[in-house]
Amino acid sequence: MTTGARVLLRTLLDGGVDVCFANPGTSEMHLVAALDAEPAMRAVLTLFEGVATGAADGYARMADRPAATLLHLGPGLANGLANLHNARRAGTPMVTVVGDHALDHKPLDAPLESDIDALAGTVSVRVHRSTAPEELGADTADAIAAAAGGISTLLVPADVSWAEGDWPVGTVAEPAPPGRGALDADGLESAAKALWSGEPCTLLIGGTACRERGLVAAHRIALATGARLLAETFPPRIERGAGLPPLTRLAYLGDAAAHQLSGSRHVVLAGAPSPVTFFGYPGKRGDLVPEGAAVHRIAEQGAYGAVALEALADLVAADVAPDDVPRAALARPEIPDGELTVVTAAAVIGAELPEGAIVVDEAITSSLGLPDATAGSPRHDWLTLTGGAIGFGLPVATGAAVACPDRPVWALQADGSAMYTISALWTHARENLDITTVLFDNGAYAILRAELLGVGAQLSPDSPARSLLDLGNPRLDFAALATGMGVPAERATTPAELAGALRRAASEPGPHLVVAAVPPLVP
Repeated sequence: MTTGARVLLRTLLDGGVDVCFANPGTSEMHLVAALDAEPAMRAVLTLFEGVATGAADGYARMADRPAATLLHLGPGLANGLANLHNARRAGTPMVTVVGDHALDHKPLDAPLESDIDALAGTVSVRVHRSTAPEELGADTADAIAAAAGGISTLLVPADVSWAEGDWPVGTVAEPAPPGRGALDADGLESAAKALWSGEPCTLLIGGTACRERGLVAAHRIALATGARLLAETFPPRIERGAGLPPLTRLAYLGDAAAHQLSGSRHVVLAGAPSPVTFFGYPGKRGDLVPEGAAVHRIAEQGAYGAVALEALADLVAADVAPDDVPRAALARPEIPDGELTVVTAAAVIGAELPEGAIVVDEAITSSLGLPDATAGSPRHDWLTLTGGAIGFGLPVATGAAVACPDRPVWALQADGSAMYTISALWTHARENLDITTVLFDNGAYAILRAELLGVGAQLSPDSPARSLLDLGNPRLDFAALATGMGVPAERATTPAELAGALRRAASEPGPHLVVAAVPPLVP
């Protein structure tokens, strides 16, 4: 005899899902108890559901396979939705297990009853409620299979978990590797004709196309045809640094992005969405594709980007070999003198970034200078804020460190967005994760100041509403917050101090936080 909860865990393990980021409640207690009988499942406790969902996103981006989350009813799922939104935009594989009321309790409209299906449906490729313990194994296997396409949510009533019987474990079919049969032949043909037309073309890449294999193919195409090469603004994961083909990303600010794309008569999309501004602005176009330009899609957003680019390179760049593709040279900035600013801090990070690092970037306005300063750093991965929902950085760093325990993780974190999921630091300490957080402390919501200018809104100098755009009164003490959760922390006010703090963090095991005191980019 076994319980439904054990069947679920065994099926997850058999399907290659062996990490679960959890914030459970009463309805999930039998799943928690079943963990004792399944020691191969690593359960990582988070103090907030948004940390659990973000961690699962970071894990999958680096492991290229799903983790599970364990959440409590509709409110628990709702707490995790912002980072599930980011994961959906990244195309991240994930199995989200949400406990539900027992089947006979659900009609009573208990205080935590809610429409979990509707909440999950906003971010999931599949939502399924398992209503019989004998079907839970097969339902779990189906959930794992569906996760190959994104977030798969399995709703598990408490009585389905605690039921006992000889229930079968589900069997998960091995997914087929992506092949060229999944590509759009018409899209490839139209893109090839556009690239050979002699008219200005931009090749916009995203998803797996931003890894080495896709980068090499994209550069072959650009060399053969003269196409402009750009990446989407926020790719899920970029492989970059010395020895890899360089890559410029589409700018966040609409005017700058429009300038990058200006003059293009054709835009070829490989794993990237058609470019648009993040928001609508008075008197400005939201569609960044130049007027009159044709769009050619050779792979869906996030899907088969590298495979599609190789197929296109075979059509238009057969004479350009991979060895002809330029590679970034190893080049580190010098540690600058003077004040610590977002620019000098970027130089320090470029100078100190260790080989094989995983960089999780939620620096927001403090990210100015980071791409150029780290372009020649030793090879590393860069994870970005795909969906724009802040509170992403510290949780995603958690999952990346669990997925890659032999690699250093650097979380480049803005102060305002850090407060959304600051409790992730507790999990960093609890799991002794090798995460160095650089906390850019500018005391402001500088991104909102920039957007205030962008939309043309006006505030008078003495407006009380200005207080909504700063983080003073009281000023946050991030070193104290980190220390209180078990993460050693120190504050840097000069480039030399920042460099020294980063070196000390690199020389010691476990997590560290370095507060970089910088002025806001937008006064």
